[in-house]
Amino acid sequence: MILVTGGTGLVGSHLLYFLTKENDDITAIYRSKEKITATKKVFSYYTENYNELFDKIHWIQADIIDIPSLEKVFSKSYTYVYHCAALVSFDPKDYQKMRKVNIEGTANLVNFSIENTVKKFCFVSSIAAVGDAINNEIVNEENEWVDTKDKHGYAISKYGAEMEVWRGSQENMDVVIVNPGVILGSGFFHEGSGKMFSQIQKGLKFYTEGITGFVGVKDVVKSLIMLANSNTINERFILISENKSFKEIFQSIAKNLNVKEPKIKISKLVTSVAWRIDWFLTLITGKQPFLTKNSARSAHNKEYYSSQKIIDTLDFGFEPIEKVIEDVCNDYLK
Repeated sequence: MILVTGGTGLVGSHLLYFLTKENDDITAIYRSKEKITATKKVFSYYTENYNELFDKIHWIQADIIDIPSLEKVFSKSYTYVYHCAALVSFDPKDYQKMRKVNIEGTANLVNFSIENTVKKFCFVSSIAAVGDAINNEIVNEENEWVDTKDKHGYAISKYGAEMEVWRGSQENMDVVIVNPGVILGSGFFHEGSGKMFSQIQKGLKFYTEGITGFVGVKDVVKSLIMLANSNTINERFILISENKSFKEIFQSIAKNLNVKEPKIKISKLVTSVAWRIDWFLTLITGKQPFLTKNSARSAHNKEYYSSQKIIDTLDFGFEPIEKVIEDVCNDYLK
């Protein structure tokens, strides 16, 4: 039996599709029924017979920070737990909430999994939680995490969540952790990385030359399933198909959507002014900020990551980002 958290999110929904192709006994957690339709939409991108696969899923309404609801979830025994649920935000106002969801929620799942003798606990973390580059080197799994004032709340919360998973490994539960870069995939075009597609289609004019690692959601899912079914335990793996600039990504998306590509380069000075203006406007309107201090900084950082470890461990091959973008854009246009 398999349990998936975050089944109504980007990674979780795609993961559920591939799991239902090979398994019949799958439980997924949801918080609101409206979000389940987004998962079904993801299934429809893959096959016309998506209802047959989707109906294999046993949905349970629960919240990972609510112990009584998790007791209901773990009234059944699971062989594998895929923990994909997380709160992602660059807004400093969400810091305490991220700590509660990402750290405390993960701790709850680890505790229940240990108690119920789960065979393997598979956790989706982030490159935000890996160590820092030294002298502009390429970051791998051996780089050490260093607490600095530059660390944003999401990174801190995901690092804290990883510590809970490692605690589980010390209590004799087999675990694997994956650290994806910016995940590109279909189905969620108005949130997270999906907003790049909708904003460029609407005529986004600006870009930065910051560089980071990108990966397709199908590669994230494929690696998770392979690691769960392998003999690999108590290891973490960076998942990056290619290191690309935001300029390159935006140009590729624009080309595949057949719209004008962003032409105006934004400097660090402009974004530093913009996030301050946006911060002031949020005080007046109460709306979520479009740009924060941390997201403005991230847009200009140039960081390179290596996925050589998972390539060597699983003989894994990543899909080129250009092909990922082409497929996602085709789904978006549908």
